Amino acid sequence: MLSKSPFILSFLLLLTLPLLFVLVPRILPPKTLPSIPDPDEIDDLALFRRATLASAGGGSGGPDAGLRRRPASPPKIAFLFLTNSDFSFAPLWEKFFEGHGRLMNVYVHADPAAHLHLPATPSFRGRFIPAKATQRASATLISAARRLLAAALLDDPANAFFAVVSQHCIPLHSFRFVYHALLADAGAPPSSTSGGRLRRRHRSFIEILSGDPMLRDRYNARGENVMLPEVPFERFRVGSQFFILARRHAVLVVRDRRLWKKFRMPCLKSMEDSCYPEEHYFPTLLDMQDPDGCTHYTLTRVNWTGSVGGHPHTYHPPEISGDLIRVLRKSNSTYSYLFARKFSSDCLDPLLEIADTVIFRD
Repeated sequence: MLSKSPFILSFLLLLTLPLLFVLVPRILPPKTLPSIPDPDEIDDLALFRRATLASAGGGSGGPDAGLRRRPASPPKIAFLFLTNSDFSFAPLWEKFFEGHGRLMNVYVHADPAAHLHLPATPSFRGRFIPAKATQRASATLISAARRLLAAALLDDPANAFFAVVSQHCIPLHSFRFVYHALLADAGAPPSSTSGGRLRRRHRSFIEILSGDPMLRDRYNARGENVMLPEVPFERFRVGSQFFILARRHAVLVVRDRRLWKKFRMPCLKSMEDSCYPEEHYFPTLLDMQDPDGCTHYTLTRVNWTGSVGGHPHTYHPPEISGDLIRVLRKSNSTYSYLFARKFSSDCLDPLLEIADTVIFRD
């Protein structure tokens, strides 16, 4: 009987091994944060491929890339709203858009888990794109912004600029001011066409920084040096997730596969406080591909004084005044800030009170 014991023990051990492979990952805490589900990634690749093909031949030109098909249409601004809560400021944005429908489009990516009270204002009606789940410290926020860019590229070839904003953002100027500021930009060095003529190239207004004191931790958030060889540390950048892209850069973003395979990797759970993929992917990609075509600053004002948990200062009704709007407009660049965040939802009424006399009176 004893001679059979080793055989029986070995047999039982072999039987339990499959159970260990199943149970251990469920018992031990995960080493990484959640990754993007494969079905979501497959859907996105199909969408991005369609957007890239639809823009073929115009993706490397100016902001009017693709407009040759509809020469009568003026360049438009695509407003890309990234949200996981109600559109409290829809009435303010509606006043901003009023009378300028032929110069703009609205696209909304709303987290499916968010139960939104849909805004009754016409500019948002029917403008929600197919969305996937998003969460902080995850590349899902990059995917959401890329979906918005792809949807806008496919929807209207007249979309020349692509402004990513959130439900907590407000405009600081009239639409006319914003539109002319973007179109009047001195621009990047012009490019030559096939006929030898120079084509004016508008820049993208995106923050690109290399001096962040926590940059090394952010770079290693997925593991030490796992970004190599595609993204060396000296090429890694940080910047605001809210930006305005020229059309050729929107095409570049949805076409990218090389850097994306690195940035889509989940961060280590131990590095969660350094994991802000949406603040790294876009500035790194554009700085590597076309640094001269970017301003290296954003036109969305954010107040990081007294930030809590990675969130900027949130403005509340007692702070709303004409003086605040004028202060938020001021910047160190040659351009005034065009948008600002972050505002609590109960700021709507005081903002509407000064909309005509201050905000939209340039």
